[in-house]
Amino acid sequence: MTAIELEALRNAAMMLSEQERAALAKDLVASLDGPADEGVAEAWDREIRRRIQQIDSGEAELLDAKEVLSRARDRIRG
Repeated sequence: MTAIELEALRNAAMMLSEQERAALAKDLVASLDGPADEGVAEAWDREIRRRIQQIDSGEAELLDAKEVLSRARDRIRG
């Protein structure tokens, strides 16, 4: 594709509605990601089971949302 053709395509895309541009952008970004990794779902399942086991055994420290937000704000403020 030439620079002129690319510019024409870009201009045409900018004429789309916001919703249409968002859908196009999503499709373009997804096209850059490559094929899905087949092992991802299985890896997440293992990780979820591991975290549940940590919660059940008492190994994990559970915090309520207010505590998490408070700690995050403290870290941001320095």
